[in-house]
Amino acid sequence: MFGHLQRRSGVSPIQQRFPAGPDVEVADLLAAVTAEPEGGRLKVGDPRIVDFIVKFARKLLAPATARRFPELASLGFFLRRGEITKALAGLETTGDELRFPRGLVFHVPPANVDTIFVYSWALSALAGNPNVVRISARSAGAAETVIACLNEALAEADPIVAQTQRMVTYGRDEAVTSALSAACDLRVIWGGDRSVAEIRKSPIAPHARDLTFPDRASFAAISVDGWANATPEQRRDAATGFYNDSYWFDQAACSSPRTLFWVGDEAAAQVGRTEFLALLGEVVAAKHFVVEPAMAVQKRVSAYGVAAEGHATAIHFNGNAVATLELSDPADVPREWLGVGTFPQATLTGLDEFVRIAERKDQTFSHFGFQREELVEFAHALAGRGIDRIVPFGSALSFAAVWDGYDLLSEFSRLTTVTG
Repeated sequence: MFGHLQRRSGVSPIQQRFPAGPDVEVADLLAAVTAEPEGGRLKVGDPRIVDFIVKFARKLLAPATARRFPELASLGFFLRRGEITKALAGLETTGDELRFPRGLVFHVPPANVDTIFVYSWALSALAGNPNVVRISARSAGAAETVIACLNEALAEADPIVAQTQRMVTYGRDEAVTSALSAACDLRVIWGGDRSVAEIRKSPIAPHARDLTFPDRASFAAISVDGWANATPEQRRDAATGFYNDSYWFDQAACSSPRTLFWVGDEAAAQVGRTEFLALLGEVVAAKHFVVEPAMAVQKRVSAYGVAAEGHATAIHFNGNAVATLELSDPADVPREWLGVGTFPQATLTGLDEFVRIAERKDQTFSHFGFQREELVEFAHALAGRGIDRIVPFGSALSFAAVWDGYDLLSEFSRLTTVTG
């Protein structure tokens, strides 16, 4: 069947990144990855996959790699054996339910976040699925290091890993995307509304499903009272965590905060803002973060555009690295990306005021200085109308097996019920 599809569509060859190999036709790729393995099909939590991922994680945690790409250290910790064991424990079934892999999974990750494809792939592989991951030709840096570490770890892996797990690169060839889409049981699309709409032009089989991650907006909030009661060390840690959330991936990740809210008394919030922005400027300087000239221009154009449309009453630039906008109305938040280090700001009287601002597309709410009880009450007030993650400063970019409201391991598997 796949051979007929390839000849009819005339699709172009695909570059094999992992396992590294010569270019391949899509029909041959699909035939290989879906063939019956000699050692038996993969199972949910298959030890052959677990062992491979653990060895791969160790390579990411090597000091030289972790120093060069801190985000890979976070990935390495996420894929440690202990973390994998805890995640898989959540898939255990009882009674009449049995859990099995979903089938062939086709992943289309974004190009602007170099590591998201690994999380998506690893969770699907742990669920026992064969996978094909499309890696953008524009991916570089951390993504290239990930591919190298995967191929190095393959030397000690069971042959079933190389057979069932593929990462590939190809150009804007709709025929290839259509062939992979038609063959998959689950298609995972990251990268925004436009990417989702574009990929969905390629139909999937009637039994298959799409798992989509479209455009999202995220926010940060500081409790005015919590800031006032924090120690100097806690305040500096907050600024560092906020820097990590915002400046990694140039603030373009879906979970990076776009607007910073201060919650509490207005006068005290102004004092806290001044202190926080000074600390953030020190962290940016210490990290030697450099804004490229084109980005600096982008930030100013975006900031002045927001003001020209009447959404901001004032703009402040601290060099090229930090820009703040005073919003004319807290509810009128710009959800689009304005450029790295650009932060609209507003003061809210309480978290309940944000409930009226939230939209379904809003994803992460990172926080500092709030009590857990406040945050739980806030989540109940939101009641699913927006915000899927409420996390402390420094954790906005920390990937979890539950993302955008989806329990990914559950999504990557399926249940069979047996009644005696």
